[in-house]
Amino acid sequence: MNKVTKDGKSINVALIGYGFVGKTFHAPLIQSVPGLNLTLVSSRDAEKVKRDLPDVTVVATPEEAIHHPDIDLVVIASPNATHAPLATLALNAGKHVVVDKPFTLDMQEARDLIALAQEKQTLLSVFHNRRWDSDYLGIKEVIEQGLIGNVKHFESHIDRFRPEVRVRWREQNVPGSGLWFDLGPHIIDQALQLFGLPQSVQGNIATLREGAEINDWAHVVLNYPEHKVILHCSMLAAGGVQRFTVHGDKASVVKATIDQQESQLLAGVIPGSEHWGEDSDDLVVFDANAQPKPHSTPKGDQRQYYIQIRDALSGKRSNPVHPVEALAVMAVLEAAVKSSDTGTTQTLSLTDSERAKLQ
Repeated sequence: MNKVTKDGKSINVALIGYGFVGKTFHAPLIQSVPGLNLTLVSSRDAEKVKRDLPDVTVVATPEEAIHHPDIDLVVIASPNATHAPLATLALNAGKHVVVDKPFTLDMQEARDLIALAQEKQTLLSVFHNRRWDSDYLGIKEVIEQGLIGNVKHFESHIDRFRPEVRVRWREQNVPGSGLWFDLGPHIIDQALQLFGLPQSVQGNIATLREGAEINDWAHVVLNYPEHKVILHCSMLAAGGVQRFTVHGDKASVVKATIDQQESQLLAGVIPGSEHWGEDSDDLVVFDANAQPKPHSTPKGDQRQYYIQIRDALSGKRSNPVHPVEALAVMAVLEAAVKSSDTGTTQTLSLTDSERAKLQ
């Protein structure tokens, strides 16, 4: 791995894309991490960028950002179909690369990027930021402490209520769009972090809203030898759904509401400030007699992703999200789509070598 922090030199970052994800997540998180210097943004709307980031250089094209001689790390937060071609360009230019989720449109694109990063000896990572969400960290803590025994049923929902179809690429019938490729990577990655690879996948993916062009509802089951994992996302859930419901052989735990960091970022809260990542919604553990007991929810902190990227580039730790882990997420995404299309249970299209790296 090339090291780009020598003698205290900060890592110069170029952000490609300043839409919702680039503006809301990447820019504030990068700026909150000492040692990372958001130097340049590629956007067609320079005025929008300058309102938020007056000291940042704005260029019109991704190519200008990638080939800028002062840039060490390229963060790709542009539409999903551009992830693979832009990451390829950046890796070939000798840059380190962070790609927003989903990694790519398909597994072959992901494999090609992994091979190229290995060839160029550069860091390639995928922004699976929800590993540092309060709700997930709380559920993980309860499971690891053995408070519910052995997990038998794990259910993860990210639901929204958006009955009206919006005019934006994520809701148009273009490559990489749809709710499953938008929210699926978050809940898949969390499940794989907890339980590893499933034996098989059953998917049911649908388009339910009037006028919708692409899927807006997904219900996916990951089959494990001793338990089941249910992953669900919908655009038509106004309320009444738990974020997590987990049943073990000794007790159960539920988490009602989602991590608040996205809401905080939208409200202009500075990452790392006094109340950053706080979650006042306790988990509730139900014992064998169905008696509820609150369990405090730990703070979330998505800054940790970029803190660990910085430390990986300075040789202090490993890549926080190795690309083969993101490839595994792609394998589940694809298996669920194929299962839904064919009505059959699917196994993951991972090689023995890839599986070995995920152990």
